[in-house]
Amino acid sequence: MSPANSLLIQPLQLEALEAIASGTPLKDVADLLCLRVERLAPDVVCTILAVENGLLRTLASPSLPSDVSRAFDGVAIGPRKGSCGTAAFRGEAVEVQDIASDPLWADYKSLVLPLGLLACWSSPIFAADGRVRGTFAFYYRANRSPNELEREIVRMCAHLCAIALKNEDDRARNLFLACNDVLTGLPNRAGFDAMIGQRLAPGQAAFGLLLIDIDHLKSVNDTMGHGTGDALIRGVAKRIEEAARPGRACRLSGDEFAVLIDGAGDDAGLRACAERIIEAVRAPIACGEHRLGTYVTIGGVVAGEDGRDAETLRQNADFALYHAKETNRGGFVPFEQGLRTAITRRLRTIADVDAALGERRILANYQPIVRLDTAQIVGLEALARMKSREGVIVDANVFAAAMSDSRLAYGLTGRMLSEVARDVRSWLDAGIPFQHVGVNVTTGDFQKGDLEQRILDAFEFEGVPLRHVILEVNESVFMGGADKMVARAVEKLRARGLLVALDDFGTGFASLTHLMDFPVDIIKIDKSFVDGITRDGPGSAIVGAIIDIAAKMNIRIVAEGIETAEQADRLRSMGCVLGQGYHYARPASAAVTTDLLTRFAQGGVDAGRLGRRPRRTRKS
Repeated sequence: MSPANSLLIQPLQLEALEAIASGTPLKDVADLLCLRVERLAPDVVCTILAVENGLLRTLASPSLPSDVSRAFDGVAIGPRKGSCGTAAFRGEAVEVQDIASDPLWADYKSLVLPLGLLACWSSPIFAADGRVRGTFAFYYRANRSPNELEREIVRMCAHLCAIALKNEDDRARNLFLACNDVLTGLPNRAGFDAMIGQRLAPGQAAFGLLLIDIDHLKSVNDTMGHGTGDALIRGVAKRIEEAARPGRACRLSGDEFAVLIDGAGDDAGLRACAERIIEAVRAPIACGEHRLGTYVTIGGVVAGEDGRDAETLRQNADFALYHAKETNRGGFVPFEQGLRTAITRRLRTIADVDAALGERRILANYQPIVRLDTAQIVGLEALARMKSREGVIVDANVFAAAMSDSRLAYGLTGRMLSEVARDVRSWLDAGIPFQHVGVNVTTGDFQKGDLEQRILDAFEFEGVPLRHVILEVNESVFMGGADKMVARAVEKLRARGLLVALDDFGTGFASLTHLMDFPVDIIKIDKSFVDGITRDGPGSAIVGAIIDIAAKMNIRIVAEGIETAEQADRLRSMGCVLGQGYHYARPASAAVTTDLLTRFAQGGVDAGRLGRRPRRTRKS
């Protein structure tokens, strides 16, 4: 560049770079360049076009009529698309000295010839990766080529345009990343907040909100790795996005999505969309070497009816989702006003139990398991109880609500294992006739994969042989979606000498056919069947069938919730050997249980008299 040309161009360069650095919008930078260039070269008309997805987009053409600028906007690049479209297609400068006769301009000369523009020189603007990102063009009012000054101006301005376009791309990418999830490409929490805010503006139409949770994603991450988990998230996200249309899907966190449904003014609209999503996600998803079937659980709210601001809507949708996980996993639950109170109460209970766990106010109570023919105690079931700060034992039903929290249930099991191991050690040291104690475990205990080691550590520390331990597993734990994991863990524990009892049999998901698939030593028949055992009806027939089948499979039976002598006699006549319930004893502290074992255990001084004291009938 000659010194004279450099002196002319340098101020333009500095002004443009300052505008770019200060964050001036791209269109304003492009207009600035065009106007300053036209001042330096008064015989030219300057235009800057961007190339987006193979189409020309007008950035700046301040000296052309607006209708002409609009005519070039959206034109596809190609081999005969004027100077700019052809230069972008070829990736090289295109000089046309006579627009009227040149075939490149055959379809477009009528736009510029009436303006007195007879020639055009267009140069491509390149991105760092070699893509053509735009064009910088001069139009002339004479049939000529560019002079030396104009060539220097174009070289410098094409470079400035490349900087400005990259800056715009970076800004757009940063904006996209700020409002969109990198893994799925869906709007993230910030994008969701912006969209729900727009829909809540005055005068907007009714809409609904679904919150969606991927079931058991943690198990996939833990067993197959986070790469497989990420592939599953991407697959689920794509299906949610497609099934939710015309609703808008967002990813809020690791396993949680949201869908905004415009026009959904009632629960029916929510349910229709939710059912499409549930059905779409259910088919197996290819995740590398694996094909994984998955489920989602959904809660939903209707704007206006279930809340008039974003925070309330989100909270109520959370309540609905929370309730769906508890009562209808893999399904949809709409928000109802009573949910807020019920779930708030449950969360308060969870907090109270968490505090009691930290303050060592969680105690082990025990309920005897007896022989129905002699009423001798042959074992115990350990039951967790919570003492208030005032020393009162909290109602067991209230306490049980906290077990829905897997983290808390895991901590409670750890405390119970330690308490039970210490109590069993004391009974063995005292020479009390004692066979076994049942310890309840939850899904949360299996999820971390360390239940076997926790049991070994607790009982080995106290020197208690594992033959004294029965693992009591609820049906919902066996069948609640992680059955293979639970079955494998249970089989390993049985190999250590523990017995396994299937608790509350008949009330959950299991059936008699599942007894062939899961390693079970004991079935505990739920109280709901025992309640009607003295009447000849379906309940009695079912209990009889369970007892007969279990006997043939060498599985022991324990009847739960026995409250009357008539029930005990009926069960005994049907072949049931063992039972527990208020007819024999209520759950009691270790001290009271020690006395009961001393007197009524097999070989105890009062063996055979435990069930003969009159007791008030109550639900157990």
